[in-house]
Amino acid sequence: MGRTAAALRVEAPNPPGQPLQPHSSDVGLPHGNNTGIPRIPFKIGQPKKQIVPKTVERDFEREYGKLQQLEEQTKKLQKDMKKSTDADLAMSKAAVKISSDLLSNPLCEQDAAFLGVVTAFDTAMRRMDSFNQEKVNQIQKTVIEPLKKFGSVFPSLNMAVKRREQTLQEYRRLQAKVEKYEEKERSGPGLAKLHQAREELRPVRADFEAKNQQLLQEMPKFYSSRSDYFTPSFEALLRAQVVFYSEMRSIFGDLTAQIGRAALSDELRERENEGRLGELRALSIVGDD
Repeated sequence: MGRTAAALRVEAPNPPGQPLQPHSSDVGLPHGNNTGIPRIPFKIGQPKKQIVPKTVERDFEREYGKLQQLEEQTKKLQKDMKKSTDADLAMSKAAVKISSDLLSNPLCEQDAAFLGVVTAFDTAMRRMDSFNQEKVNQIQKTVIEPLKKFGSVFPSLNMAVKRREQTLQEYRRLQAKVEKYEEKERSGPGLAKLHQAREELRPVRADFEAKNQQLLQEMPKFYSSRSDYFTPSFEALLRAQVVFYSEMRSIFGDLTAQIGRAALSDELRERENEGRLGELRALSIVGDD
């Protein structure tokens, strides 16, 4: 379709079997071992410096949480729409099957009037099935397919968030490394290591800040785009339903006119049917044992 959501510039969707990592503490390096492998000079864990303000992290989690909820709602809506259209098709196909079975009933060969009624009914059911199929096709094109396209954006979004998290972990690790060297004696070798650590930190910090800023800007835009994206789809859904039920009114109005006795109320029809059922029950072959 021509409508597109706010683009999230990422490279690839989330690989299967690798769920998005939550915002948790750093993985860090091992805290120790009993395998005989020499210990590292010092343990690198959480940095003392707060590298991401708590307000920024809360904003990020709030915006991403809204998109996670939107993803689940989109999946559910797409699934429910598919169930609805499948049920619609099953209904009209079943009606055609009933009318076809009635036409093959031996009674139609014996009663010309009944044959005329059943033929009119069969024609109506086939017209209904045809319009129903057209309605379902329209819903597939204007609602279900756009829902599917909208949902296809979320794997890329999740991958962008995962990469941001991975960069944050590396940022924290290198920041802790810098802090450790800053705490050590400022000797010649120590200063060299500190300088090297700061050089390693600089591009990772810039990379994280770029990823973080991009997501903080684009996640709200993507979320707010949902109304503009879906409004035309649901307008098309309403139009398809209005056209279908308008046609159904015409079809069943014609059917009522063909079978006659349109002025007979439902109450009178029920009384008439009950009277005929009473006559049938009075026959000896259907009497109680």
